[in-house]
Amino acid sequence: MTFIDQLSSAWTTNDSLLCVGLDPDIARLPPHLKDRPDAVYQFCKAIIDSTADLVCAFKPQIAYFAALRAEDQLEALCRHVRDSYPHVPLILDAKRGDIGATAEQYAREAFERYDANAVTVNPYMGFDSVAPYLERAERGTIVLCRTSNPGGSDLQFLDSGGTPLYLHVARLVAERWNTNGQCALVVGATFPQELARVRAVAGDMPLLVPGIGAQGGDIEASVGAGMTTVGAGMMINSSRAILYAPAAAGEDFAQAARRAARETRDAINRYRPARTA
Repeated sequence: MTFIDQLSSAWTTNDSLLCVGLDPDIARLPPHLKDRPDAVYQFCKAIIDSTADLVCAFKPQIAYFAALRAEDQLEALCRHVRDSYPHVPLILDAKRGDIGATAEQYAREAFERYDANAVTVNPYMGFDSVAPYLERAERGTIVLCRTSNPGGSDLQFLDSGGTPLYLHVARLVAERWNTNGQCALVVGATFPQELARVRAVAGDMPLLVPGIGAQGGDIEASVGAGMTTVGAGMMINSSRAILYAPAAAGEDFAQAARRAARETRDAINRYRPARTA
């Protein structure tokens, strides 16, 4: 099954556009886990197990694991998702961007070491920096387009022949790079007007949408701007607001995360067209 097929199935099976980001911060882990050598794995596994029926994807951010020398725990988490929840896509958030043999190694890392269904990439160095990922036709390549951070405007709004650079990227991916139908775009929930412009250019291509929750993106505006005509087409990411839900207390953190994930999924679904059972 391709990444796009798997994602489409998860949208329907779990009735969800919610993607849970896995950004483990050792300082914020529950006290009963902090001293364990596998603390990161145990924390993230509990989050995964408590939310797997509420999401359309999981998105581990590789920097959080690498900074803790916990890549082995990330590998174990990826295996756990594939073995226990094979219907839920696994997105490696790495934002890689390099050329030639180096890009090939990054693609191997994402798709062989971690066996991710999709990976985020940076298009700044052009097509040859993305090509090694596109060669894996069954895997997803999620290209940074209009990011949720304020500083993204420094480059993404630059004029590119009468079009903002982020729209040029969206059109380039949609019309030239997506030959295998495996691409998606990253567009922040913090900019709903730009999100709508990207949707108009990208057609039904999936959009990974960070920025709700801790970053303050508006759910109603984001869903209205980014969903497809059938009420799908989005992976709306929430990380900290679910991982470190305010109601979490000690060993109840996974239950608190589940409540936060359910509330977020349901809030998203309120603004989607009615689905039939």
